[in-house]
Amino acid sequence: MSAPAEPLQILVIDDDKTHAETVAESLERRGHACTIATGGKAGVAKLEQTPFDVVLTDLKMADLHGLEVVERCKQLRPDVDVYVITGFAEIETAVEAMKRGAAHYLRKPLNLAELRAVVENSAKRVGTLRDLRRQIDEKFGFEGVVGNSPNMQKVLKALRAYAPSSASVVILGENGTGKELVARSLHTNSPRKAKPFTAMNCAALNENLLDDEMFGHEDGAYTGSKGARKGRFEHAHGGTLFLDEIGDMPLALQAKLLRALENGEIVRIGANDPIKVDVRIIAATNKDLQKEVDAGRFRQDLYFRLKVGTIKLPPLREHREDVPQLVSHFLKDFARRDNKPVPKVSPGVWKAFEGYDWPGNVRELRNLLDSMMVLDLDGELTPDDFPDDAGVKPPGAGGTTVSSGPDHLIGRPLDEVERFYMEKALELTGGNREEAAKMLKISERTMYRKLQEWKKESEKPAE
Repeated sequence: MSAPAEPLQILVIDDDKTHAETVAESLERRGHACTIATGGKAGVAKLEQTPFDVVLTDLKMADLHGLEVVERCKQLRPDVDVYVITGFAEIETAVEAMKRGAAHYLRKPLNLAELRAVVENSAKRVGTLRDLRRQIDEKFGFEGVVGNSPNMQKVLKALRAYAPSSASVVILGENGTGKELVARSLHTNSPRKAKPFTAMNCAALNENLLDDEMFGHEDGAYTGSKGARKGRFEHAHGGTLFLDEIGDMPLALQAKLLRALENGEIVRIGANDPIKVDVRIIAATNKDLQKEVDAGRFRQDLYFRLKVGTIKLPPLREHREDVPQLVSHFLKDFARRDNKPVPKVSPGVWKAFEGYDWPGNVRELRNLLDSMMVLDLDGELTPDDFPDDAGVKPPGAGGTTVSSGPDHLIGRPLDEVERFYMEKALELTGGNREEAAKMLKISERTMYRKLQEWKKESEKPAE
C-alpha cells in the first residue's frame, strides 16, 4: 500500500509506552505522522496545541479515564476521529464512549491490520474534507496565501479582519514576500471584488510621470499630450488602488495623495474641476515608514491616514516550516500550466532547502522551482536540476558538512556517527524511512525519534 499524499496527524494516548510505540510505528509505516502521549492528561494537553486528524486512546489509564479523554477531544476538535482501545471486559464502556462521540472501538490484543484499515477509512474522510476546504479556499478564501506556521496564521487572521472593510491597509515586508498577492487577496475578499483592482509601482517612475499615472491629465495639459487621459485613481473607481513601494513616493505627490484620500476627489493635470472618486487604498513598502517619517522623507499625516490597518509579512527564513506546503502549491500550479504531472522532490532537494536562508523569500523559491521543472527530465526534482546561478546549493557543496567517507568520524561523538549513517541510509533508500531502518537493523520508530531530535536541535537559536 502506498503512503497517503497528505499523511494524517495521529495522536496515540496510552500510559503503556511500549504499546503506544507499537501502534505508532505500525501507522508510521503507512506514511502517517504519529505523536505519543503517555497518559490522558498529557494527551488532552497535546490536543489543545495541535489539530490532530485522528486520536487513538486507551480506556483504562491511571490519571484520566478514556471516557473523559473522548469528551475533551470532541469539545476541542469536533471534526477529529476518536477510536478507543479496550479490553474484552470493557465493551460496555466502549459503547458508552461511542455515545459520547468516539467513532469506534478496537479490542485488545490489538490486530494491527484492523487498526490500519480503520485509520485508512479515516484517511479517506479527512482527504475528502481537505479537498472540500481547499476548493472553498480557492473560490472564496485567500487563494495563494499559503502557510500553516504561527507567523502566517497571524497574516491570515489580519486578512480576515481587514478584507470586509474599506479601511486603508499598509502591507510591510521584504522584497519577494508576496505583498501584491496579499493586496489582491484583500480586494477579492472585499465587497469591492466586482470592481477594478489597479496596481502601480511608486518607485518605477519619476515625479512627473507618476503624477500623470496617478491622477491623469486633460487634453493639451503639456507639450505633446493629445486627448484626455484617466489616471489610476479614476480607473480604480469603486474598487481598490494598490500603491506598491509607497515609501519611495516623492513628498510633493504625497501631499496630493493625502488630499485625494481626505476629500475623496482628484484633479487631473491641466484641469480646474475636481473629480469624485471612491477608491480603497492598499499600500506596500519594504521600508520602515516610521523611520522615513522621522527622517523627513515621508509625511506623518499621510502615514497615519494609510495605516488604519497594518499587515507585516514575515521573510521566508522566519517561517521555514511552510516551505513544503509552498513547494507543493507551486509545483501543482506549474504542472497545471504546463500540462505535466506533478514531479516528486528528492530528499537531497529537501535537505538543501532546509539549510538555506532564502534572501529572495517566497519569490525566490517560486522562481527556483519553475526553473527546476523546466530542467527536469525524469519526473523527480533532484539537486542536479538546480540552475547554475541558484543561491541554494546541494547538501555538502562548498561547506564542511558530511564528507563522502566515514574516516572523518574517527574520534567523533557517537551521536555524530549515528547521524552520519542514518542520513546515508536515507539517501540510499531515496528517503524511505522503513527501508533505511531495516538496512541499519533498528526500528523505524527509533530512527524517527532521532531525526526529530536532530531537527529540533538544528532549529534552536544560536546563543
